[in-house]
Amino acid sequence: MVHIPAADGQRKEVKNRALLDATAGALAGAIARFVVGPLDVLKIRFQVQLEPIARSQGAKSTSQLSMGSKYTGMRQALVTIVREEGIQARFCTVPGQLLTVPYTAVQFVALQQCRTFAKRHGLLTGDWAFLLSFVSGAAAGAAATVASYPFDVLRTVLAAQGKPPVYRGMLDAARGVVKNQGIRGLYSGLSVTLVEIVPYAALQFGLYDLFTAAAAKRHANSPSADVSRRWSLETRRWERFVCGLAAGTIAKLGTHPLDVCKKRFQVAGLQRSLKYGARVQAESVRSLPACLQHIWRQEGLRGLYKGSLPSILKAAPSAAITFTAYEFILGALTAFVAAE
Repeated sequence: MVHIPAADGQRKEVKNRALLDATAGALAGAIARFVVGPLDVLKIRFQVQLEPIARSQGAKSTSQLSMGSKYTGMRQALVTIVREEGIQARFCTVPGQLLTVPYTAVQFVALQQCRTFAKRHGLLTGDWAFLLSFVSGAAAGAAATVASYPFDVLRTVLAAQGKPPVYRGMLDAARGVVKNQGIRGLYSGLSVTLVEIVPYAALQFGLYDLFTAAAAKRHANSPSADVSRRWSLETRRWERFVCGLAAGTIAKLGTHPLDVCKKRFQVAGLQRSLKYGARVQAESVRSLPACLQHIWRQEGLRGLYKGSLPSILKAAPSAAITFTAYEFILGALTAFVAAE
């Protein structure tokens, strides 16, 4: 038997855990993306749609607020997109998956590394324990965003362009963005995205851990030992799904205006057909405060929450599916590795 020094053994264990986290995260993200992908197209179309709903125009009714809009509701938007662009327009599968797979892989690896660091330095007890999930979630979200951001830009551009398409596919979009804006174009809005993703990921992971801990405590205090044991099996699966659903909903509601600004940054200058409304001009997205102010003045509070319904309908189940699938896959992979 070959003797492995303790330090080498620890490094190998860390690498193995990182590989398991990356694999489970990537697969969980791919599953969630497949389920909620069509809602992403709807969300983006609403978020980048410029329309005459400014308070200065004196809109007094819902019908007036919708006047001139290409898309006026989820059902109408879905029917319109399918009729004009075909069923494939609802998915944008390749760029979406290329964003989601590395994003969730890096996110869960970074999250676990943060928790390992905290455990090593005794931060899992006391007052720091409550904040750890929020801080590690924020750090994981930031790391995942930087690692996968160009795919996010390309996904948004392809989902927003409509018909006739400006770009034929992801590679064509990448060439077009680089040609028109340089390499910087692939990172357009990154700073805004980090401002959005840090609180979003912090809330999502922090609240998820908070909710699941509360559920586990409730089961642990149950007078029935059988109920307590089942918490780690059937009960845990559906309750964790609900916890993920709640965490995703709250996180998305709290940060949606920042997501609208992010999408405006990403499509600024895109020369899509005017039948989709006015194009987003670069001068309206010089900075995050300028973008927020421009939307508020031109489109009001409704503008800051454009696409919020499809966004929540996407984010809530996406978070629930991702958390549930990640833990299930990680458990299966861990058991498989241990059995070898």
